[in-house]
Amino acid sequence: MPQYLMSVWHDDDYTVDFSGEDTQRLLSQVSTFNEKLESAGVWVFGAGLHPASSATVVRSQDGQVSMTDGPYAESKEQMGGFWVVEAPDLDAALDWASQAAIACEGPVEVRPMQDG
Repeated sequence: MPQYLMSVWHDDDYTVDFSGEDTQRLLSQVSTFNEKLESAGVWVFGAGLHPASSATVVRSQDGQVSMTDGPYAESKEQMGGFWVVEAPDLDAALDWASQAAIACEGPVEVRPMQDG
């Protein structure tokens, strides 16, 4: 069955206050959505990410490796988490992504994963 990446996007560099009321509400909604994915048998993997400011970019050129702090892409929007799901087709993946966008109250990008 095809797999799809559903990524959650945030504006700018975000911080998460796990004690905050809004964060607790969102965590509950996403947890319920995760349980629904698992019950339906489409869950492969999912995780939240620390802000892009915590990233390290590793590059290789001519056999030399360099590392720089910060995100690879200089962008206003940053990926904040993701799911990998198995769905019979793109329409089914988009249905799951619609539910994900409701649960996390933010945009969710869907991309098919390459076979092989």
